[in-house]
Amino acid sequence: MPTPFPLLLNFPHEILIRLRQYLTDDSDSRSWRLVCKDFYRVDLISRTTLRVRRIEFLSSSIAKFEAIDELDLSICPRINDGTVSIFLGIGFSRLRSLILSRSSGLSYMGLERVMRACTGLEMVDMSYSWGFGDREAAAVSNCAELKEVRLDKCLGVTDVGLARIVVGCGRLERLSLKWCLQVSDLGVELLCKKSFDLRVLDLSYLKVTNESLRAVASLPKLEVLIMVGCLSVDDVGLQYLEHGCPSLKELDISRCDGITPYGLTSVIRGHDGLEQLDASYCFSELCADSLFWLKNLKCLKAIRLDGTQLSSAFFNVISVHSKYLVELGLSKCNGVTDANIIQLITRCIGLKVLNLTCCHSITDVAISSMASSCQKLMSLKLESCNMITERSLDRLGLYCSLLEELDLTDCCGVNDKGLECLSKCSQLLSLKLGLCTNITDTGLIKIARNCKRIYELDLYRCLGIGDAGLEALSTGCKRLTKLNLSYCNKVTDRGIECVGQLEELCSLEIRGLQNVTSVGLTAVAFGCKRLVDLDMKQCQNVDDSGFWALGSYARNLRQLNVGCCGVSDVGLCMMMGNLSCLQDAKLVTLNKVSVRGFELALRACCLRVKKVKLHASLRFMLSSEILEILNAWGCKIRWD
Repeated sequence: MPTPFPLLLNFPHEILIRLRQYLTDDSDSRSWRLVCKDFYRVDLISRTTLRVRRIEFLSSSIAKFEAIDELDLSICPRINDGTVSIFLGIGFSRLRSLILSRSSGLSYMGLERVMRACTGLEMVDMSYSWGFGDREAAAVSNCAELKEVRLDKCLGVTDVGLARIVVGCGRLERLSLKWCLQVSDLGVELLCKKSFDLRVLDLSYLKVTNESLRAVASLPKLEVLIMVGCLSVDDVGLQYLEHGCPSLKELDISRCDGITPYGLTSVIRGHDGLEQLDASYCFSELCADSLFWLKNLKCLKAIRLDGTQLSSAFFNVISVHSKYLVELGLSKCNGVTDANIIQLITRCIGLKVLNLTCCHSITDVAISSMASSCQKLMSLKLESCNMITERSLDRLGLYCSLLEELDLTDCCGVNDKGLECLSKCSQLLSLKLGLCTNITDTGLIKIARNCKRIYELDLYRCLGIGDAGLEALSTGCKRLTKLNLSYCNKVTDRGIECVGQLEELCSLEIRGLQNVTSVGLTAVAFGCKRLVDLDMKQCQNVDDSGFWALGSYARNLRQLNVGCCGVSDVGLCMMMGNLSCLQDAKLVTLNKVSVRGFELALRACCLRVKKVKLHASLRFMLSSEILEILNAWGCKIRWD
């Protein structure tokens, strides 16, 4: 048999490595490795990122891939102090990025060992680690070369822990403290006094006040400031920013209820170099001063004002003075009309992202004009724009060949003819058609045949979709990773068996499919080996045999919702014991499962599961022992 790609095999490894770098999709990377031994060897020496699902494979993987500098352990459920010793010393000194988000089993002792082993570490992500507190922050501070730290929703971190990181990591450039509710003005002030190289700072949802913004204003290199939902900040704080942060390019003050248009005016007045501005859900409408100073933002590329009352004057200012605009967010804005959109697009022809969610006055007139003018459009959100019909989709198909994301959720004017027109957008990656009750298999077949790059498809409550449409998807859209079929009542086991042929599928929602049984679920479990998120709530005709299949084949499942299903004690215990990667399980209203069955199932997974949702009545029926074990291992129980 002739050697595949003989010309490529004559290339030196340096050329093959450069070719390999252009493959960003996982499936393409796997195909590359399977071509021949030379391609496999090139992959070994050129791969720089590694995401590990099971701790037992970590040592061999690190040793095998020579160029790994980014390690992601966020989906590895059994990382704890005891397992740290398995991989310490094996290539860890060359790591530059380490992602340990959701690693609830790792305490400060294990974390300190990791940090000392990773001598060249520049980025660490500890987000959503419920046990991460001040002692763990002190362990992180041992990495003096750190430039980026992410601590999103690390609820145990206080000003003391932040101070340890600030003092220990003198080269810090990027820091995210989102939802770190115990960090106050004191911690932020110390941060700003020590970290002069800080370029990106996220203070979203912190209980900080204007005093923090006074300190932030002193940062000479800050380029990005994100402070979503900072309810104690008002116009006075933004006035401090007016005369500070000379390098500021991006500002997000969305959902800051204390801010008015006059505070926004202060920031704009002092930073005419702003490139991105998000003031969504801050105030009811823009004032005349704000509109006047918006004219000075000549470099503005993105502006989001969701939930704001807008006048024709705003659209005039943006169209005349923002010639570099590529993104505009107008979700739930009053005053968005066809005339205003047409006025905008006459000059902003470089728009790539447009959000018109719940702009109910928009019709085909605006969308058709926009499609012919903004031919570089890549993302368009039209959820609940009920006056959109196939005429708009026809124009999008004709002119917007670069369109990758389209949200038509609850657009009742969308029908099969519209989907046929839309199928000309062959570059589509994400398509949302939830609650579009006038589409059927006929339109979906057109999409499946022509839009082969789609990886996300939402068909929530599309009552006309059945098995024939899913059969077309299984042959045409092989790259699907996320699929929502909830309440598509025409779908039966035959359609779900077709879904089982989508080998790349990672997330599947089949909530409320009464015609699906264990036969269909078994096909999905066997065929979709990469499945990590499954919502099958109210699939009442799935019994123990389907759950046995999940436990046997779907070994990468991390999130699972089986509420109101027909599983019994035996099926639940077997499944929960076998799913070694499971982290989040919703087990509400399982009428065939006894208290003892719940007890055994929870014991089977207590060392790795991190979230469990149970019926409130079980709070007083389960033994105190199992509840204490779950709590000791960091599992959060939500009682429904």
